[in-house]
Amino acid sequence: MTVKPEDAAGILRDNFAPWVLELGLVVEEVGDGTAVLRLPWSDRLAREGGAMSGQALMAAADTAVVIAVAGAKGGFVPMTTVQLNTAFMRPVVGTDVSVTVKLGKLGRTLAFADIVMTANDATVAQASAVYAIIG
Repeated sequence: MTVKPEDAAGILRDNFAPWVLELGLVVEEVGDGTAVLRLPWSDRLAREGGAMSGQALMAAADTAVVIAVAGAKGGFVPMTTVQLNTAFMRPVVGTDVSVTVKLGKLGRTLAFADIVMTANDATVAQASAVYAIIG
């Protein structure tokens, strides 16, 4: 089964906490072990100084990995974050962020992912994640 962006939107709606849904993430692409989500700019996500908060960026990255795994598995499977490491490179002010995930390895019980977050064609953050597949 192929997971389409509209299917992934349902995965978000049906499996994520309300506060994650309030980020307004938009699934733009889903492939076999890849995903691209857009994190829309919102003043509600800004911290002092007007830059998007790191917590919002990390939540977007974490969520995007679930969609990439779903794309590789052909649908949602229960999983949990084991590790998420994020490096913030430049502030994001007043613009959307593209969150691109590529799975490096998808095993029976673990998934490894690399995430690149960009705004205005510049990398704003990079992350790596390890997930435990529990279903």
